Amino acid sequence: MKTINLLILVPIMISCGSQKEQVQKEKKKKPNVIVLLADDLGYGDLSCYGSQSLHTPNIDALAASGMRFTSFYAGSAVCSPSRACLLTGKFPLRFNIRRHFRDSADHLPIGTITLPKILKKAGYQTAHIGKWHLGGLRISDIERRKAGKPALPGPLEHGFDHYLCNIEGAPIRQTLIRERQLYRSGGKYMISNDDRLPPSPKHWTEIKVDEAIRLIEHFSDSDQSFFINLWFDVPHTPYEPAPEPHLSKYAALGAQGDQLYFRSMVSHLDAQIGRLMDHLKEKGLFNNTIIVFTSDNGPAYQGSPGPFKGGKTDLHEGGIRVPMFTVWQDEIPAESHNFHSAHMADILPTICEALGIDSRIQDLDGESILYELRNDASGERKHMLWQMDLYDHFQNQGPKPKPFATGVVIDGKWKLLADSMKATELFDLEQDHRELYNLLDRYPSKADSMMRVLKMFYQDERVKWQDAELK
Repeated sequence: MKTINLLILVPIMISCGSQKEQVQKEKKKKPNVIVLLADDLGYGDLSCYGSQSLHTPNIDALAASGMRFTSFYAGSAVCSPSRACLLTGKFPLRFNIRRHFRDSADHLPIGTITLPKILKKAGYQTAHIGKWHLGGLRISDIERRKAGKPALPGPLEHGFDHYLCNIEGAPIRQTLIRERQLYRSGGKYMISNDDRLPPSPKHWTEIKVDEAIRLIEHFSDSDQSFFINLWFDVPHTPYEPAPEPHLSKYAALGAQGDQLYFRSMVSHLDAQIGRLMDHLKEKGLFNNTIIVFTSDNGPAYQGSPGPFKGGKTDLHEGGIRVPMFTVWQDEIPAESHNFHSAHMADILPTICEALGIDSRIQDLDGESILYELRNDASGERKHMLWQMDLYDHFQNQGPKPKPFATGVVIDGKWKLLADSMKATELFDLEQDHRELYNLLDRYPSKADSMMRVLKMFYQDERVKWQDAELK
């Protein structure tokens, strides 16, 4: 009997020993970086942010491993500007990006300094997986690059060594969305490093996580640290039934129609993130990986802005205040909360400082918040600024809040909204996070000073993405 027990223990001891060796090896390397970006996930769409209709245990557990922010702002209230902001550390207006890209000639300008370019120069392996929406992934762009002709830049041109995306261009994406097949048929239209891939019958969300796991396996065999930029489409429309057990789970609770599909999609996303984290831990990589989770803007139709006014396409809090948490074992205290304001542009300089990379020469709008992540005292930050084209159509429930706004400046507790170079609302967010009491007439001098800042922002030089040769 003792011999049998010994035989059972030997492989367990070998396994534990090899895992410890992997952890020790990882600690000698610079930390890996994974950015997880949801699409149209509202402040109130996670149970760790107060949702009463959604249960997200895996995301909740990940958030509990690090620091959760209560006042984190997306780069815009729509998709493409926020994505440009995250990759560049600059407000989208610096590139004259004021609305979502329409899969045409829109693109992040060639030569833009991006987070993957910075990390690649520092010796990192870089990969982008999932939704891109920053140009350069139309079939025409891919064919032109292969022929050595001028084309819109895609993920490779912006610093990624590897990418896996859907083809992003007419009529493919529009058809998948219109026919509610983006997630169930997205695997039929994949492109990797400018090459078409064979069709896959798997769910698009699962394909992305499969690819992340495959790359982690590949990267962990080398001495280089890695940066994986994993951008999900969920829970952006179309609302589709997610695989079981996620659909039945919410059907049993009485959810119906698009709300049922929406909940199943978020639940499925949660399970896939849990699968990814389990793999990191199995490989001994979790403790030496910086993980950032957030959303590109506030919620669309079926999502929840939580306690805030507005949603996607609207510059009130519901459209730009989004969930965000950061995890880095032994560096960021677990189960911690941050109540200071932070911005999507802060992600780039924060990661750079954490890795010992000087990003100050880039003239960024973002500021490193590493001191806050390590639970040190907060310092004063610059103004946070937004400009966005007016969207008449409100992509959330109910009517769009009035007066409409196309510009915002936040200065500490003060938030000014404006339209057509005219101030429309002023709020004290410390006292009125629901934006119920317009203080414009009560504090005219404060409104005037903030409006001057916004006008200067509008007049700053912009790097144009339009190029006559790239159509």
